Amino acid sequence: MKELQNLFENNRIWAENKVKNDPQVFSRLSEKQAPKYLWIGCSDSRIPANEILGLEPGEVFVHRNVGNLFPHTDFNCLSVLQYGIDYLNVEHVIVCGHYRCGGVIAAMENAQFGLVDNWLRNIRDIYSREKEQLDAIKDKELKSNRLVELNVLYQVMNVCHTTIVQNAWANNKKLSIHGWTYDLSTGLLKDLNCCISSLDQIEDTYRTLKLH
Repeated sequence: MKELQNLFENNRIWAENKVKNDPQVFSRLSEKQAPKYLWIGCSDSRIPANEILGLEPGEVFVHRNVGNLFPHTDFNCLSVLQYGIDYLNVEHVIVCGHYRCGGVIAAMENAQFGLVDNWLRNIRDIYSREKEQLDAIKDKELKSNRLVELNVLYQVMNVCHTTIVQNAWANNKKLSIHGWTYDLSTGLLKDLNCCISSLDQIEDTYRTLKLH
């Protein structure tokens, strides 16, 4: 007997409803994808990118990992970014964290959680750099919320520091990198007023190309 039969039934109903609303939807999607957006988000099961953005399949290229990180040495992240920019021609890269993020909270603890500790070291590094600001916040939840925001801002800059993004700008591609957060308790997104769209917004130390 097949396990998870209910999921296959859910899939059948979903596909039938899609075809009722748009008979050509799957034949169209099977030919190509042309998303304008690349979403770099957390693996948390409560944050389905398409749904919270109100977009359909094919409209968002998605990369997710614990803590919505973009380490410089992660070839998974880098491959997704290059494919999205160079081949899919996405115009917007959205780094989105979320409040009450388990990864961020774990990174704030003086404890070990297993293999994931090595990944979360990236967030601990941010805490160390921003320690004075964060330690001034006495409420634990507010502190973790601020670290969520700082983590997003750091990951945005990590994306911008790649040769992938800088070469896109040098080739006059339309490309903006955004920093957002998502509130699980309201279902609403928050813009952190972080939008980088050109090389002159990058600190000189991290530029791999000279400004003309």
